[in-house]
Amino acid sequence: MNRSIEFFDAQFRKQVTDRDFALNPFEQAALPFVRGRVLDLGCGLGNLALAAARKGARVTGVDASTTAIVRIAEASLAENLGMCAVAADVGAWPIAGEYDTIVAIGLLMFMPRDATLGLLGEIKAHVARGGVAIVNVLIAGTTYMEMFQPGAYYLFAPDELERRFGGWTIELARRDDFEAPGGTKKMFSTVVARRP
Repeated sequence: MNRSIEFFDAQFRKQVTDRDFALNPFEQAALPFVRGRVLDLGCGLGNLALAAARKGARVTGVDASTTAIVRIAEASLAENLGMCAVAADVGAWPIAGEYDTIVAIGLLMFMPRDATLGLLGEIKAHVARGGVAIVNVLIAGTTYMEMFQPGAYYLFAPDELERRFGGWTIELARRDDFEAPGGTKKMFSTVVARRP
Protein backbone atom coordinates (compact mmCIF):
# COMPACT_ATOMS: atom_id res chain seq x y z
CA MET A 1 0.00 0.00 0.00
CA ASN A 2 1.09 3.58 -0.62
CA ARG A 3 2.80 5.09 2.43
CA SER A 4 0.59 8.19 2.34
CA ILE A 5 -2.61 6.13 2.26
CA GLU A 6 -1.35 3.94 5.13
CA PHE A 7 -0.47 7.06 7.15
CA PHE A 8 -3.91 8.59 6.78
CA ASP A 9 -5.87 5.36 7.10
CA ALA A 10 -4.20 4.78 10.49
CA GLN A 11 -4.99 8.36 11.50
CA PHE A 12 -8.62 7.96 10.37
CA ARG A 13 -9.06 4.71 12.33
CA LYS A 14 -7.88 6.49 15.48
CA GLN A 15 -10.20 9.45 14.83
CA VAL A 16 -13.19 7.14 14.28
CA THR A 17 -12.39 5.30 17.53
CA ASP A 18 -12.07 8.64 19.35
CA ARG A 19 -15.12 10.07 17.52
CA ASP A 20 -12.93 13.04 16.54
CA PHE A 21 -14.90 14.62 13.70
CA ALA A 22 -14.28 18.34 14.25
CA LEU A 23 -13.63 20.49 11.19
CA ASN A 24 -9.96 21.40 10.83
CA PRO A 25 -9.02 25.08 10.31
CA PHE A 26 -8.95 24.67 6.51
CA GLU A 27 -12.39 23.06 6.45
CA GLN A 28 -13.77 25.81 8.70
CA ALA A 29 -12.44 28.45 6.28
CA ALA A 30 -13.85 26.56 3.28
CA LEU A 31 -17.37 25.79 4.57
CA PRO A 32 -18.92 29.22 3.81
CA PHE A 33 -17.97 28.78 0.12
CA VAL A 34 -19.29 25.21 -0.29
CA ARG A 35 -22.67 24.99 -2.05
CA GLY A 36 -24.67 23.24 -4.76
CA ARG A 37 -23.17 20.23 -6.49
CA VAL A 38 -20.03 19.45 -4.50
CA LEU A 39 -17.11 17.16 -5.29
CA ASP A 40 -14.76 16.64 -2.33
CA LEU A 41 -11.57 14.96 -3.58
CA GLY A 42 -9.47 13.35 -0.87
CA CYS A 43 -12.37 13.98 1.49
CA GLY A 44 -10.88 12.03 4.40
CA LEU A 45 -13.44 11.31 7.09
CA GLY A 46 -15.90 13.60 5.32
CA ASN A 47 -16.21 16.21 8.03
CA LEU A 48 -16.50 19.04 5.49
CA ALA A 49 -18.54 16.94 3.05
CA LEU A 50 -21.05 16.03 5.77
CA ALA A 51 -21.28 19.64 6.98
CA ALA A 52 -21.99 20.75 3.39
CA ALA A 53 -24.64 18.05 2.93
CA ARG A 54 -26.33 19.16 6.16
CA LYS A 55 -26.59 22.64 4.59
CA GLY A 56 -28.36 21.15 1.55
CA ALA A 57 -25.45 20.57 -0.84
CA ARG A 58 -25.45 17.48 -3.07
CA VAL A 59 -22.09 15.95 -2.20
CA THR A 60 -19.82 13.31 -3.70
CA GLY A 61 -16.80 12.44 -1.54
CA VAL A 62 -13.85 10.48 -2.94
CA ASP A 63 -11.00 9.03 -0.89
CA ALA A 64 -8.58 6.09 -1.04
CA SER A 65 -9.17 5.22 2.62
CA THR A 66 -11.79 2.53 3.13
CA THR A 67 -12.07 3.60 6.77
CA ALA A 68 -13.01 7.12 5.66
CA ILE A 69 -15.52 6.05 3.02
CA VAL A 70 -17.30 3.62 5.38
CA ARG A 71 -17.60 6.39 7.98
CA ILE A 72 -19.08 8.82 5.42
CA ALA A 73 -21.53 6.27 4.03
CA GLU A 74 -22.72 5.32 7.53
CA ALA A 75 -23.10 8.96 8.65
CA SER A 76 -24.91 9.92 5.44
CA LEU A 77 -27.32 7.00 5.79
CA ALA A 78 -27.94 7.70 9.49
CA GLU A 79 -28.80 11.34 8.73
CA ASN A 80 -30.52 10.67 5.38
CA LEU A 81 -28.16 13.08 3.59
CA GLY A 82 -28.04 11.24 0.26
CA MET A 83 -24.31 11.60 -0.16
CA CYS A 84 -22.26 9.56 -2.60
CA ALA A 85 -19.09 8.13 -1.02
CA VAL A 86 -16.53 6.64 -3.43
CA ALA A 87 -13.49 4.57 -2.45
CA ALA A 88 -10.93 5.27 -5.18
CA ASP A 89 -7.41 6.39 -5.95
CA VAL A 90 -8.22 10.07 -6.44
CA GLY A 91 -5.34 10.56 -8.84
CA ALA A 92 -6.81 7.96 -11.21
CA TRP A 93 -10.51 8.69 -10.64
CA PRO A 94 -12.04 10.45 -13.66
CA ILE A 95 -13.97 13.64 -12.86
CA ALA A 96 -17.17 13.75 -14.93
CA GLY A 97 -19.62 16.64 -15.24
CA GLU A 98 -19.54 20.06 -13.65
CA TYR A 99 -19.69 21.02 -10.00
CA ASP A 100 -20.51 24.26 -8.21
CA THR A 101 -17.75 23.46 -5.71
CA ILE A 102 -14.71 21.23 -6.02
CA VAL A 103 -12.69 20.74 -2.87
CA ALA A 104 -9.14 19.36 -2.67
CA ILE A 105 -7.94 20.02 0.88
CA GLY A 106 -4.66 18.32 1.77
CA LEU A 107 -4.60 16.22 -1.41
CA LEU A 108 -2.59 17.59 -4.30
CA MET A 109 0.81 17.31 -2.65
CA PHE A 110 0.59 13.50 -2.52
CA MET A 111 1.40 12.91 -6.19
CA PRO A 112 4.39 13.60 -8.39
CA ARG A 113 4.45 17.10 -9.96
CA ASP A 114 2.98 16.16 -13.36
CA ALA A 115 0.11 14.18 -11.81
CA THR A 116 -0.55 16.99 -9.31
CA LEU A 117 -0.70 19.69 -11.95
CA GLY A 118 -2.77 17.43 -14.22
CA LEU A 119 -5.36 16.91 -11.49
CA LEU A 120 -5.39 20.62 -10.70
CA GLY A 121 -6.15 21.25 -14.39
CA GLU A 122 -8.99 18.72 -14.24
CA ILE A 123 -10.41 20.40 -11.16
CA LYS A 124 -10.38 23.78 -12.91
CA ALA A 125 -12.00 22.28 -16.02
CA HIS A 126 -14.91 20.80 -14.05
CA VAL A 127 -15.86 23.80 -11.89
CA ALA A 128 -19.05 25.33 -13.31
CA ARG A 129 -19.02 29.01 -14.29
CA GLY A 130 -19.44 31.04 -11.11
CA GLY A 131 -18.44 28.04 -9.02
CA VAL A 132 -15.41 27.68 -6.78
CA ALA A 133 -12.34 25.52 -6.40
CA ILE A 134 -11.10 25.15 -2.83
CA VAL A 135 -7.52 23.92 -2.74
CA ASN A 136 -5.15 23.47 0.19
CA VAL A 137 -1.59 22.20 -0.17
CA LEU A 138 1.68 21.94 1.68
CA ILE A 139 4.26 24.36 0.32
CA ALA A 140 8.03 24.59 0.04
CA GLY A 141 9.54 25.09 3.48
CA THR A 142 7.61 22.14 4.94
CA THR A 143 10.02 19.85 6.78
CA TYR A 144 7.57 17.21 8.09
CA MET A 145 7.92 14.44 5.48
CA GLU A 146 6.73 11.31 7.38
CA MET A 147 3.43 11.14 5.47
CA PHE A 148 4.91 11.16 1.96
CA GLN A 149 5.58 8.23 -0.34
CA PRO A 150 9.21 8.83 -1.41
CA GLY A 151 9.35 10.33 -4.91
CA ALA A 152 5.57 10.72 -5.08
CA TYR A 153 4.88 14.18 -3.72
CA TYR A 154 5.01 17.81 -4.77
CA LEU A 155 5.44 20.87 -2.58
CA PHE A 156 4.01 24.00 -4.22
CA ALA A 157 5.84 27.33 -4.21
CA PRO A 158 4.31 29.70 -1.63
CA ASP A 159 2.30 31.76 -4.17
CA GLU A 160 1.88 29.05 -6.81
CA LEU A 161 -1.80 28.28 -6.19
CA GLU A 162 -2.85 31.89 -6.74
CA ARG A 163 -0.80 32.00 -9.97
CA ARG A 164 -2.33 28.77 -11.25
CA PHE A 165 -5.78 30.32 -10.86
CA GLY A 166 -4.91 33.31 -13.05
CA GLY A 167 -8.08 34.88 -14.46
CA TRP A 168 -10.22 33.53 -11.61
CA THR A 169 -11.38 35.67 -8.68
CA ILE A 170 -9.43 34.79 -5.54
CA GLU A 171 -12.04 34.79 -2.76
CA LEU A 172 -9.58 33.63 -0.08
CA ALA A 173 -5.83 33.16 0.03
CA ARG A 174 -4.05 32.33 3.26
CA ARG A 175 -0.87 30.77 4.61
CA ASP A 176 -0.69 28.72 7.78
CA ASP A 177 2.35 27.28 9.55
CA PHE A 178 2.14 24.56 12.20
CA GLU A 179 4.74 22.90 14.37
CA ALA A 180 5.02 19.16 13.66
CA PRO A 181 6.66 16.15 15.37
CA GLY A 182 10.43 16.07 15.76
CA GLY A 183 10.89 19.83 15.58
CA THR A 184 9.61 19.90 11.99
CA LYS A 185 7.12 22.25 10.39
CA LYS A 186 4.08 22.05 8.09
CA MET A 187 3.49 25.09 5.87
CA PHE A 188 0.19 25.39 3.98
CA SER A 189 -1.35 27.52 1.27
CA THR A 190 -5.15 27.61 0.96
CA VAL A 191 -6.96 29.23 -1.95
CA VAL A 192 -10.65 29.63 -2.76
CA ALA A 193 -10.90 30.68 -6.41
CA ARG A 194 -14.13 31.52 -8.27
CA ARG A 195 -14.39 30.68 -11.95
CA PRO A 196 -15.50 33.61 -14.13
